[in-house]
Amino acid sequence: MSLRQSKHNIDSLDITVYDFDNVGDILPMHSHDERTAHITIVARGSLQASGDGWNKKMSPGMILDFPANQRHEFVALTDKCRIVNIVKANLK
Repeated sequence: MSLRQSKHNIDSLDITVYDFDNVGDILPMHSHDERTAHITIVARGSLQASGDGWNKKMSPGMILDFPANQRHEFVALTDKCRIVNIVKANLK
């Protein structure tokens, strides 16, 4: 299982890119406070996003907007998946 992350700062945007190399790679269940809540954009591949009481199959171009403290995780459904997280506090 291989999950890689890279952090970027572009102007005032805090961005984290996650690359899931293989089917089944997982970004484990977690949540963020108001300072680190983010939107997630699927850039490549298909993933299953889920949280407490919900799940959604995600494909390229789809966006999830997470409120603070909402638990969530991602599981790769295809090889070579990529998601891009942008922290919302800096979008205001």
